[in-house]
Amino acid sequence: MSKNYDLAIIGGGPAGYVAAERAGHKGLKVVLIEKGELGGVCLNEGCIPTKTLLYSAKLYDNAIGAEKYGVQAREVTFDFGKMMARKEKVVKKLVGGVGLKMKEHHVEVRRKEAYIKGRSAAGISITAGEEEILAANLLICTGSEAFVPPIPGLGSPNETILTNREILQLKELPSSLVVIGGGVIGMEFASFFNSLGTKVTIVEMLDEILTGMDSEMSVMMRQMYAKKGITFHLSAKVVEVNGTEVIFEKEGKKESVTGDKILVSVGRKPVTKGFGLENLGVELDRGGIKVDERMKTNVPNVFAAGDVTGFSLLAHTASREGEVVVNNLTGRNDRMRYNAIPGVVYTNPEFSGVGLTEEKAKEQNIAYKCVKLPMAYVGRFIAENEGGSGVCKVLVGEKYGEVLGVHMLGNPSSEMIYGACMAIEMEMTLKEMEEVVFPHPTVSEIFKETIFGF
Repeated sequence: MSKNYDLAIIGGGPAGYVAAERAGHKGLKVVLIEKGELGGVCLNEGCIPTKTLLYSAKLYDNAIGAEKYGVQAREVTFDFGKMMARKEKVVKKLVGGVGLKMKEHHVEVRRKEAYIKGRSAAGISITAGEEEILAANLLICTGSEAFVPPIPGLGSPNETILTNREILQLKELPSSLVVIGGGVIGMEFASFFNSLGTKVTIVEMLDEILTGMDSEMSVMMRQMYAKKGITFHLSAKVVEVNGTEVIFEKEGKKESVTGDKILVSVGRKPVTKGFGLENLGVELDRGGIKVDERMKTNVPNVFAAGDVTGFSLLAHTASREGEVVVNNLTGRNDRMRYNAIPGVVYTNPEFSGVGLTEEKAKEQNIAYKCVKLPMAYVGRFIAENEGGSGVCKVLVGEKYGEVLGVHMLGNPSSEMIYGACMAIEMEMTLKEMEEVVFPHPTVSEIFKETIFGF
């Protein structure tokens, strides 16, 4: 006999567990079905474990450079095994925290394989293992998986060829690493292993790393890491992998690099197979589930959120999309907007941006003005980043002076970018921003100082 729910959610990542928490809090009867650990890719093999490791690397970097601040830190060493063990401890603690949230908000969790049987007048029929579930509404949050391109010799992950999942399980530090792909994930792993002394080479098919972020700052980031010892091969198309050798074409010629480990980091693809999606007749678009601004699919009472939509594959985007679904189900008219979604690269230094880049503004024929200012313009940055450099760039509309985009290279930009998100979301103008009081001394003052330059 089927058990009835107001909302069934398939997938316990940021979209799924946030939607479940919000829905349970608002009194809906919710079941969350997750075949693996709660938290999804972000918590178990993405955002959290990588940032935990990157923080260890940052501490190590700071310890090595401590003498610049008058601190004697002789014989600085690190323990790779302990770093990896701490990463596991952090993940386990946070996974447990998600489970407690589900209990707190009366969400029923099924640690089973979900399968969609179909839709009828009675509701949407799903199985969770052997259990029959009937739901008035279904939210699909099955996420994404690493894309491994069909390159000869690449094949499935093994001891040498790794994706973001396998590289987080390494027991020993590799002496050399080749990263195929210079996007956010590739750069973050490159940063971590570079800090620990691994020889890192990045092979990127496009003409610059971090495509989609501010191109001027992407160049600056690459130059910073080139000085740290990372080798970059741009406009280089990988054509074959032979054991530990990565062969690529560049300017019509074949070249190769070798590494103890090879990280494949060329993007992710939505998970749309293996759970009966075809039984609903849901429309797909570019490999992901097609949704409208309220995260509705073409099938009544069926929604999708997170990476499975194939758009803005970020944990914070997924969480907000899950909220939009629940808000509309519980009487609040809400829609998803993507004009103020921040992007962050958690390297050292950090690189953060939100809103339009100059490239996007030109592409969309939006008239804008732009001002840049070195991070060293504010005292707090100088005090805490001896010898460090960075920049803040602000774009505003030419006619009204509204904030269109903010891009920062420098620590701790990831903790400051939310202010720019709010300014863009609220369509704040230069005049309105000038009236905001920033705490002093903070690095965040760079935002206001840059705006003063218009």
